[in-house]
Formats: sequence, structure tokens, C-alpha cells
Amino acid sequence: MIDVSKINFGKLSGLVPAIVVDKKNDQVLMLGFMNEEALRKTIEIGKATFYSRTRNIIWTKGETSGNYLLVKKIVADCDNDSLIVYVEPLGPVCHTGNYSCFPLANKNLNFLHILFELVSSRKEKLPEGSYTANLFNSGSDRIIQKVGEEAVEVMIAAKNRNRKDIIYECADLLFHLMIMLKDNDVELNEIVTELESRHSS
Repeated sequence: MIDVSKINFGKLSGLVPAIVVDKKNDQVLMLGFMNEEALRKTIEIGKATFYSRTRNIIWTKGETSGNYLLVKKIVADCDNDSLIVYVEPLGPVCHTGNYSCFPLANKNLNFLHILFELVSSRKEKLPEGSYTANLFNSGSDRIIQKVGEEAVEVMIAAKNRNRKDIIYECADLLFHLMIMLKDNDVELNEIVTELESRHSS
């Protein structure tokens, strides 16, 4: 994943800053510090582990709350004295219960990723009484039908030039599109990547 021997721990008395980023949307989640032991443990167990400067101990994020940070990639900067840790967060990262420890500049857009994670969870766990879970249980044809129905509702709202209905029906369509994407094992960030590729061409 990363060559620990190349990391310069000397500049900050044995520590390096580790910027934790959500791999799906590049949102900064938190800043922690790692010493060599914490970095090696992070690589070993696949969960972000830090050195607490106040308690002087090694700790794994989520060991109390269960909100682990599953590490997907670690990269060092050009001086090998700072790290970016790309993770899949299993729940809120901040101790306040917020998704990130930092204010979100794109909070509204980021909610789409949070909602998609909820849809993913519904597909995996299929909780009783969940509308989303019921749709997954109903099968692909029913999911596709719902996308079609919601698309027609958007068309009608647009034809009527009813701003309130357009917003409402587009929200319904986006939600059901997410269910259809997950039913086909397509991730939301894959759609974003496709849009980005079109913009750059």
C-alpha cells in the first residue's frame, strides 16, 4: 500500500499528519496524526489508526463507536512527511455525529452520496418495513417501472411549468434512479466519473 520506510517521521518528533478523505467523493473527513507504529497497524488491519497526542496511545478510529474507517489507499506527499488516507467510512466520522469534522462546502451535493449509502445499506440488510427494501424485494422489473413512472411525473411537472412539482418529482426520480443503479451494482461515483470525462473532452 505504501512503503513505511520512506516516510519521514523526523520533522514532527516521530509523527506525520494524516488527512482522511472519503474515497467516493474526495471529501475531507478529519485530520489525525500517525507515528510509525500507527501507520504499520493501519496497513496491517486495514482500519485507520492514529497516535493520540493527548493520551499518548495508539487508537483505531471506531473502536468504541463502530464507525471504522476502512482504508483503501494511502499516499504520501512529495516530501514524504504528510499522508492522505483514502477510506470508506462506516458511519459519521466526527465525535459530534457529523459526517465530517470539517464544514462541508458542498453539503447539499454530498447528501446524495449519503443517501446512496443508505440505499446500498437497504439492499444489503433488507430491513422489514423499509420502502426501499420492499422495492429491492419486488425485483428489477418493478424498480425499472418506478423509474419510468417518476420520469413521466417529471415530464408532466415540466410541461405544466410548476416549479414546486418539478423539484418534488425530480427528487423522486433521483431517489429511484439510485435504487436502479444499486440494483445493477453501479456506483454513484461511476456516473459522476462519466460526466467528468464528457466535460473534459
